[in-house]
Amino acid sequence: MSEEFYLHIFNKQRDIEAVPSNEEVAEWAIGLMNLIYPERVTSPDYSINEIKRLFIRQQNALVNILNATKACENSDNDQIAAQIFEQLPELYRKMNTDISAIMEGDPAAQSEFEIIRSYPGFLAIALYRIAHAILEANVPIIPRILTEYAHSITGIDIHPASSIGEYLYIDHGTGLVIGETTVIGNHVKLYQGVTLGALSVEKYMANTKRHPTIEDHVIIYSGATILGGETVIGHNCVIGGNVWLTKSVPAGSTVYHQSAIKVETKNL
Repeated sequence: MSEEFYLHIFNKQRDIEAVPSNEEVAEWAIGLMNLIYPERVTSPDYSINEIKRLFIRQQNALVNILNATKACENSDNDQIAAQIFEQLPELYRKMNTDISAIMEGDPAAQSEFEIIRSYPGFLAIALYRIAHAILEANVPIIPRILTEYAHSITGIDIHPASSIGEYLYIDHGTGLVIGETTVIGNHVKLYQGVTLGALSVEKYMANTKRHPTIEDHVIIYSGATILGGETVIGHNCVIGGNVWLTKSVPAGSTVYHQSAIKVETKNL
């Protein structure tokens, strides 16, 4: 390789703004999840005072992450972390609604313990809810690192800026995409391979609503693609598998894709 290439990499180093490693950010979030849901830990046995100390430690760890992030150097990071941890009981309540939605909707779910310990859909939603709270506190980059970590281990891609209501049920989830300006109501059920995305847009539209709105009690089956910021799926709709939608659908509708599959049998 040429000296010019080495020099390019050398100079590039000096332009990087400091941010803690993705591994450190993810480790903090998983530590918080393990504290909120002791079901994730083998035989936890903490006293109440120890639990209090562990929450304080997690809060201080977030302060350290923010202090080590150059984009946050002029922020009151102690106050930001305190504000986020003050919201934890409400985040926990919302996460529990997601557990309830899975438990009530998935015949294969044997227990809440199983969902907390093993369901990728729940983990992706929970990390999204933590990331969204951090984003709401105007913290840059850290929320996206969290949701991309969730994406890497679950195959579920949820942008931290999307707005998601309670009782979200993600079934299987692999290949699911929820874009930045998506709005999802309550009691929505999403299967694997669903895309809630944007139509092809220019960069100047970055601050406009580019992704669809999904109202309450909607079911969207696997492989469906719903695009566009003006697209609204009305409440109580059922969107079938492999449907492609770029226009709104009235409440209570069923939308399905008709294929021309033919099965021929032979006499054996």
